[in-house]
Amino acid sequence: MKYYSLNNKSHKVSFEQAVVEGLAPDRGLYFPENITTLPDSFFTNIENFSNEEIAFEAIKQFVGEEIPENELKHIIKETLCFDFPCVPVEENVFSLELFHGPTMAFKDVGGRFMSRCLGYFNRDKDIRNTVLVATSGDTGGAVASGFLGVKGVEVVILYPSGKVSDIQERQLTTLGQNIKALEVNGVFDDCQDMVKKAFLDESLKHKNLTSANSINIARWLPQMFYIFFAYKQLKKYNKPIVFSCPSGNFGNICAGIMAKRLGLPIAHFVASTNANDTVPRFLEKGSYEPKPSVATISNAMDVGNPSNFIRIQELYHNDLKEFEKDFSSYSYTDTETEAAIKDIYSRTNYIAEPHGAVGYLGLKKEMAKQPDSIGVFLETAHPIKFLDVVEPLLGLKLPIPKQIESVLGKEKIRTKISTYQDLKDFLN
Repeated sequence: MKYYSLNNKSHKVSFEQAVVEGLAPDRGLYFPENITTLPDSFFTNIENFSNEEIAFEAIKQFVGEEIPENELKHIIKETLCFDFPCVPVEENVFSLELFHGPTMAFKDVGGRFMSRCLGYFNRDKDIRNTVLVATSGDTGGAVASGFLGVKGVEVVILYPSGKVSDIQERQLTTLGQNIKALEVNGVFDDCQDMVKKAFLDESLKHKNLTSANSINIARWLPQMFYIFFAYKQLKKYNKPIVFSCPSGNFGNICAGIMAKRLGLPIAHFVASTNANDTVPRFLEKGSYEPKPSVATISNAMDVGNPSNFIRIQELYHNDLKEFEKDFSSYSYTDTETEAAIKDIYSRTNYIAEPHGAVGYLGLKKEMAKQPDSIGVFLETAHPIKFLDVVEPLLGLKLPIPKQIESVLGKEKIRTKISTYQDLKDFLN
């Protein structure tokens, strides 16, 4: 499999190069040259396959022969070491819980898969890669956990000061070893801009930089897995399925659309956003006009210029009419999000966190247009990571899961920076 830059289709690289580079030299995101639909028999019999078997079939064409089949299966087994249940919330509405992994966020899947791919590529090399990653919330913790102790890899995580929850911050600042955290005086977009600039900086070539944000194909593509797993669980209802993804950098929903390109029969996708409404405005006006991100209670979605949207446009060949058949996007305020958390709990006893609540709102709006469907909203992180929001709203005390207990008593170790030069000085 070859990958081309979305800024220059003549620039093509291998899977390994795309993973190691993260971003093309022209700042383009990498995209697979070919997408081969899986056979109908696979979907007809999907309930008879294990999650590991499903994941292998979904990803193998994108890896090709660069990782041997047995090794790829081993990587998948280590990646999928937890459950992905579709939990019934109300009639025809399910929560796809993606928070049962080591850092209690959906990004555990991509973080673990990418770290093991990079570890395989480094197995016989006497070099070091620096994984440089910006986080608006959960990416940092998942990448830190996934790469902790991986041979030949140093991880540097940039996060916006005061704009991630205390637990999220602890998950990326307390591990030590090969994990370093930089607290940036700014917003997530500032962190992401610094990372992208570093990739193009010739003076940092010796650091062998790569990204573990969803711009990296090894972080992004495995996010297809749990869309397949959800379909496997819900196929028995024999109804059209609508997926609503709380969307920040648009990696999850882009992976879902890729799953549909592979043949997964999904009726519709909803990109549910908070006040950072670049994509809903695009669908309304037809022009893509990013704005600086604003802080919300669903902080992992505080992205003003979502990187993966260009991949979605590529999947639809930049045909807006085709795009709109499969895709809707709606924006919600913090006030609406808080009201949804309270409403869901009062009616169903289900505890949603802010991102899941935004996903729920978008799902319900779309299902009103498609009343014969069943709907899935993604719960992308455990409510405990947003206890400052959830506990006062619901008037309860959340029990602390064992994954979180392990970081609560540890000292936060981070370096504060304000400018790109500060980042360069740290890396050098």
